Amino acid sequence: MTTLVLTAHGSADPRSAANARAVADRLARLRRGLDVQVAFCEHNPPSLAEVLRECPADAIVTPLLLADAYHAGVDIPRQIAGSAASRRTNTVRQAGVLGEDDRLVTVLHQRLAELGTSRRDDALGVLVVAIGSSSASANARTAAVASKLAAGTRWAGATTAFATAPASLPVAVDALLARGARRLAIASWFLAPGVLTDRMHSYADRAGIPITAPLGAHRLVAETVLDRFDRAAAERIAA
Repeated sequence: MTTLVLTAHGSADPRSAANARAVADRLARLRRGLDVQVAFCEHNPPSLAEVLRECPADAIVTPLLLADAYHAGVDIPRQIAGSAASRRTNTVRQAGVLGEDDRLVTVLHQRLAELGTSRRDDALGVLVVAIGSSSASANARTAAVASKLAAGTRWAGATTAFATAPASLPVAVDALLARGARRLAIASWFLAPGVLTDRMHSYADRAGIPITAPLGAHRLVAETVLDRFDRAAAERIAA
């Protein structure tokens, strides 16, 4: 049996860890018999190395991450390599991040609908707010979410801003207004609530812009995680 090690970023905010565990519970319900373990890159126990050390079977480390940036490209591989001497597992593979999956875009549409928005509203401008990364290529991929979200709608426009670059928010708002938007909504491209989402809610409150809840432990989030797990498992079998 192969264990799915759901590996989240980790946060000092307990809501983030709670969301990771809620996704793990959802995975276990969707895939009966699958061993699902939760690990964190930082801040929260257990660490990835601890989980791998105690895992008695093969493991696929499946990141609960949206962007293919530092944690997916450097931190997680380093922790997997560092655990090699002490772990009992036969093999450990790393799956891909969730990325800009269409299922997650569907969740974002649902979150916007919860605000009362319509895909047919030609006066609506949607600001997709993501965490942001020091990786320009990761940010470019994340920026594609806005165009995917706007596809098939009549919105005045959709664009992306990053919470780690607060100055990008008013610039993005101005860009939407310049494109004819008379109403705005913020779509949170975050998996869980935390310090950054709280900061975005404060900005939205000051600006008078409604903001969605994060993607959370939605069924489609869990299905995307299972897709990444299955792809990595298939690659192992093919190898």
